[in-house]
Amino acid sequence: MEAINLQDKLDQFDERWAPRIVGALNGQHVKLAKLEGAFDWHRHAEADEFFLVLDGTLAIELRDEADVRLEAGECCVVPRGTEHRPVADEGVAHVLLFEPAGTRNTGRRETDKTVSDLEWI
Repeated sequence: MEAINLQDKLDQFDERWAPRIVGALNGQHVKLAKLEGAFDWHRHAEADEFFLVLDGTLAIELRDEADVRLEAGECCVVPRGTEHRPVADEGVAHVLLFEPAGTRNTGRRETDKTVSDLEWI
């Protein structure tokens, strides 16, 4: 067991919307991502999704309710089945995610932002 320095891990990549796995627990992956601009609308039918903003600002746009705006140090859980779209419209947001291992970033949709094989760092 060793400490995971999140900033060191974030310094290892620059790609936007391409999460990296930094840990695993109880069937969940702990992921880091750099987000910029708007992602695709999607849902995860069988998985809740946890977002913690480490740096920057992130909006979670929702089809059926008010959007959630997150600043650094704030988090939210998007319940399974909820159609949503993360948007980092004020520059790059650094985000920590928790979701079940094997959860695809675009849910069941296949888009140009779909990442199938996540890299461990």
